[in-house]
Amino acid sequence: MAHQEIPLSRPSITRMEEELVLRAMRSGRLSMGAMTEEFERLVAAEAGCRHGVAVSSGTCGLHLVLRGLGIGPGDEVITTPFSFVASANSILYVGAKPVFVDICPKSLNMDPSRVEAAIGPRTRAILAVEAFGNPMHMDAYASIAASREIPLIEDSCEALGTSFKGRRCGGFGRAGVFGFYANKQITTGEGGMIVTDDERLADACRSMRNQGRPASQGGHGTGSWLQHERLGYNYRLTEIAAAMGVAQMRRLPDLIEERRRVANAYVERLMAVPELVLPTVVEQASMSWFVFVVRLAAGFTRDERDRIIRGMRNHDVGSADYFPCIHLQAFYRERFGHKEGDFPIAESVAERTLALPFFVDLTQREIDLVCQTLEVMISRERLVRS
Repeated sequence: MAHQEIPLSRPSITRMEEELVLRAMRSGRLSMGAMTEEFERLVAAEAGCRHGVAVSSGTCGLHLVLRGLGIGPGDEVITTPFSFVASANSILYVGAKPVFVDICPKSLNMDPSRVEAAIGPRTRAILAVEAFGNPMHMDAYASIAASREIPLIEDSCEALGTSFKGRRCGGFGRAGVFGFYANKQITTGEGGMIVTDDERLADACRSMRNQGRPASQGGHGTGSWLQHERLGYNYRLTEIAAAMGVAQMRRLPDLIEERRRVANAYVERLMAVPELVLPTVVEQASMSWFVFVVRLAAGFTRDERDRIIRGMRNHDVGSADYFPCIHLQAFYRERFGHKEGDFPIAESVAERTLALPFFVDLTQREIDLVCQTLEVMISRERLVRS
């Protein structure tokens, strides 16, 4: 990939991360040690939950929660088609079927009325995603899940540090899962965290992440390393990654504030561009901002959006489409027979979304350059049309 002057994302790494990583490397304990325990404590506290279970990715976390809740073949889980594919893939990992429902065009999260209507005799859970970190409707999903006596699993992989109506994301459901890929609010390179108040579920996830060893082993306790009480996986997070996570969590308030600065600068700069729909954040939400994704106005086509993305990249400005609909990915089409038109709102949104460079070190000069380049590319499409 060619170097871009302004990349789509860039992690913020300081001397604190370097020092804690070195401390972990020199400790003689590179897995399941004190750094992992501290990282779990910090993330669980941020979500307002009693337990944190560190894993090697957010995808692994979703998989373990679904298994820990006993969801398997023949079961259905309601989820969104507008997300990164891992949210639906995790349902398939346990042999269950993802049942997609269309989204709200304002929040880009599932339409709560459609969630309720989709619940059937095989529904065993709702897996709700905070698209781009937007927490809108999480309280509604929690209410629906409670009234139907099924668990809400909160895919908060894009929402660390966000709250809605005074409740912290990750804490709305039976369990929440955060992701720490390099473009997230905090990063461990790769990594994830399950948060929950359910001690039995936490213990089951601790065991499964550690090859099915007893929870005391999964939670850093004592016992036989070769004793396995259930089917498990190697989903452990390394001490080196956890050390990065501890440093990043200590910096979380500053990281969130810088991400808000960048988001606000984009909003101020682009709010007068008629061809764009900017992210909608309701007053009850306090956003930590995962990415900054704009949407071309109705009437723009996918081809026009793709030309704008290519044009921006050709001018050394990172850009990408976020997200292609899951149900239209080749594997899901072939397995479930999904087709265009199944979820028209999600599809209409997906073909017009455009992610802009977004990271804490983005300067005002770079933001202006990104916006100017985007406006030029939009003007070019306008000229081509006429």
